[in-house]
Amino acid sequence: MADIRNNFVGIKSPNPFWLASAPPTDKAYNVVRAFKAGWGGVVWKTLGEEGPPVVNVNGPRYGAIWGADRRLLGLNNIELITDRQLQLNLQEIKQVKKDWPDRALVVSLMVPCVEESWKAILPVVEETEADGIELNFGCPHGMSERGMGAAVGQVPEYIEMVVRWCKANTRMPVITKLTPNITDVRRPARAAFAGGTDAVSLINTINSITSVNLDTFSPEPSIDGKGSHGGYCGPAVKPIALNMVAEIARDPETAGLPISGIGGVTTWRDAAEFLALGAGNVQVCTAAMTYGFKIVQEMIAGLENWMDEKGHQTLDDVCGRATKNVTDWQYLNLNYIAKAHIDQEACIKCGRCYIACEDTSHQAITSSVNGVRHFEVMEDECVGCNLCVNVCPVENCITMVPLAAGVLDQRTGKTVSPEYANWTTHPNNPMSKQAAE
Repeated sequence: MADIRNNFVGIKSPNPFWLASAPPTDKAYNVVRAFKAGWGGVVWKTLGEEGPPVVNVNGPRYGAIWGADRRLLGLNNIELITDRQLQLNLQEIKQVKKDWPDRALVVSLMVPCVEESWKAILPVVEETEADGIELNFGCPHGMSERGMGAAVGQVPEYIEMVVRWCKANTRMPVITKLTPNITDVRRPARAAFAGGTDAVSLINTINSITSVNLDTFSPEPSIDGKGSHGGYCGPAVKPIALNMVAEIARDPETAGLPISGIGGVTTWRDAAEFLALGAGNVQVCTAAMTYGFKIVQEMIAGLENWMDEKGHQTLDDVCGRATKNVTDWQYLNLNYIAKAHIDQEACIKCGRCYIACEDTSHQAITSSVNGVRHFEVMEDECVGCNLCVNVCPVENCITMVPLAAGVLDQRTGKTVSPEYANWTTHPNNPMSKQAAE
């Protein structure tokens, strides 16, 4: 049996599945239910400084994007950080950690970008014996307008400054949560690294408006006829999150920086992909809000079964395995040639591959043979774009088959070269000509 115990910057948990800082981790009642269901850890919903609690709206807080089958693809939320008293949160955190010592309990924090504010909150959080803190530099709405959240996360200099304050004033591991609402995520990651952060977590939610009510002409969710931008999360953001995790994992300037992966993790496979790209564990929110806390049991079983099947004994056998295979476009092998192939026995003759290829791609699929409905790839036209594979409703009906070295590519009339070649050396690249000269 695979061992999926997790040790993330010294914070131990029985598995790599943590609940992200969000409504599911807002109070002891939720967190205890989560631990009973099997979650390895939680990041407690973001705490603010001592004083009057934050005020949330008292109406709809979520907008949604659904698939054709009503499956939830993404949530937009306009909720702010905890609106419960700081001392009540601290009391509950201390009790939960005492009762569940084997689970990871990290506290998310957001206070004004003033050193004294951070110095004030760190010792009271430390007194709870929580395992670590997560600096919320990602919230894109409500708090950012007050100079916190993404307003800090979008300025690398501020990130480095606050991380240094925290590292100087607490013994707890510091995890810096990054915003995706930025051009190059490597810059804030480098700043956090320079400030001494123990890890980064990403992504936080993406600035968004998910829909507009065409009767009232108000963005959803609507509060008395008005709407606001909010934070987008869920399965739809997973590709963006995977890319940003990979960018940090393969950046020479942040090499070895631990990463907690967040963004659309719904199944064990999602988690395995984050781990393979360099994450040390994963945080989950939308999936728990959609399906309940017990979804973690499927995640645990699925990850263990896959690792057993592949012969991976520990998470270290998985973490970062795919990072070395992420590269820039200019280094992709231009001598690699593949063609689509349609399994005629599996084909249901729906014609989606033909329409997609004929209307929007390379006119490389037949629609009939001798007047009979028949879909087949014409290799002399196929560029191997993979569009037909992605639109086909039958899994594995269409596959991409690489051409072996020495085989004739009917489209170009050239034989496939066994040599590796990329754009940096291609004769059509003006930069390669300049370099040669």
